[in-house]
Amino acid sequence: MASTGGGPSAARPAQPATAPSGGLRERKKQRTRDALIRSALELFTAHGYEETTIDEIAEAVDVSQRTFFRYFASKEEVVFAVQEMVEARFIEELERRPSAEAPLEALHNAVMSSWDDIGGAIQSVIPLELHMRTYRMIESTPALVAAHWRRYADLEEQIARLVAGREGLDVAADPRPRVVVAAFSGVMRVAGKVWGEGEDVSVESIREITEEYLAKIVPAVCGAWPGR
Repeated sequence: MASTGGGPSAARPAQPATAPSGGLRERKKQRTRDALIRSALELFTAHGYEETTIDEIAEAVDVSQRTFFRYFASKEEVVFAVQEMVEARFIEELERRPSAEAPLEALHNAVMSSWDDIGGAIQSVIPLELHMRTYRMIESTPALVAAHWRRYADLEEQIARLVAGREGLDVAADPRPRVVVAAFSGVMRVAGKVWGEGEDVSVESIREITEEYLAKIVPAVCGAWPGR
């Protein structure tokens, strides 16, 4: 769920970012979808989310409005399309973590493992610089901030249920899965904010910030703080 400057969404798997291995028709559809995402995000970040119309997005890709709606139900769905891909990759990694790993360890390792290839996946659709500009645009657009937090809450619940399943717990009866996911998510939001406010838009930068901040969860909660 690496918070690469956007927010999580959760419930449905993201469509692949890279061209599928099927035939020409499938590759053409993927190229069209990716082009719609790139054009929409460029227009949103340049002119504003509310000010940009679906017709303008479609025109930039030289397709019809009807074609746009074959791929996306709304402008909001386009905004979070790349972030959905990031979140889906994280969920896949979390589901693969060994059962012997403690919950926080599994979450930490899943997010770090997902960064091993997610940067390339993002850049197969949009430049990381555009991904960062999109994050800043979301943060300054009230309607998108609300959608961001709604999606984040959905994803946190999905992750908590995964953690509970790993531990053989009932998430409705035991608060620990939601507590550990809340702590993890809070750190991820802080790391994403720090990355989003910086000048280095590289994958290495977000990976280093994420690693540093996640490593401080236990010492910050349980350890003595120097300078008290």
